[in-house]
Amino acid sequence: MTSQRDPGTVSLRLILVSGKTQDFTFSPNDSATDIARHVFENWPAGWEEESVSSPSILRLIFQGRFLHGNVTLGALKLPPGRTTVMHLVARETLPEPNSHGQRNREKA
Repeated sequence: MTSQRDPGTVSLRLILVSGKTQDFTFSPNDSATDIARHVFENWPAGWEEESVSSPSILRLIFQGRFLHGNVTLGALKLPPGRTTVMHLVARETLPEPNSHGQRNREKA
């Protein structure tokens, strides 16, 4: 058995607001929705206090941006062989994609 990761997989370290972390492995074809469903169905021991009622409110944040449901890991061009850190939050709705642009216009 080898300790090297399968080059066809993506390793994610998900961080909750509480600071708790858990590592998961996914396919590059998995979308943000697929990841939320998998995490919900395989909720880690130790995360009980943060458990949610539905996978549909779990949101991934990568490099400061919310990932919309249909975005795949492959589309993010994550570095192979490395663990990528993302935040996992419970949130009913996503902010509008151009909300930061709206604020900039209001300042002008």
